[in-house]
Amino acid sequence: MSWVVWAIVAALVLYAVMVYNGLVTLRARVDQAFADIDVQLKQRHDLIPNLIETVKGYAAHERDTLQAVVETRNAALKAHGPAEQAAAESALSGAVGRLLALGEAYPDLKASANFQQLQTDLSDIEDKLAAARRFFNNGVSEYNAAIGHFPAVLFAGAMGFRPRAFFDVGEAERKALEAPPKVSF
Repeated sequence: MSWVVWAIVAALVLYAVMVYNGLVTLRARVDQAFADIDVQLKQRHDLIPNLIETVKGYAAHERDTLQAVVETRNAALKAHGPAEQAAAESALSGAVGRLLALGEAYPDLKASANFQQLQTDLSDIEDKLAAARRFFNNGVSEYNAAIGHFPAVLFAGAMGFRPRAFFDVGEAERKALEAPPKVSF
């Protein structure tokens, strides 16, 4: 009879180890996905000064717009964690959008090959960043679900597994995404 008890205890311990290792794997996947977002954000942050310098040459009197981009970029560089970074990046996206809109007001700037290349590069980075955010949020969803499922919920908190925050685009950017695009001829 005692061997049955030992077999049950061993099975429970083995199962707990498997659940723990699964949670560790999911947590590592979330951390890696967040690091991927950081890489894309660094590329974006490195591209913005080049864009500012290009615009300066054509629209020198647009100091307020240029200054806003510099300030929001600096705030984004200092942000930590998904929630803080998402808010800072949302503000930066708005400022960069206003900077890119200057291309419409300055035909010479819009025709500049350097400006066009920077726009293309920025668009490419934004696409990669969106994919990295989706991957991160998917990883967070899986991780949060795993620590909330039974039996992991019984010991996940005690073992240091805490729910993670999603990389949210923010309320202002969400409203902009929901609004229909403006088309003018």
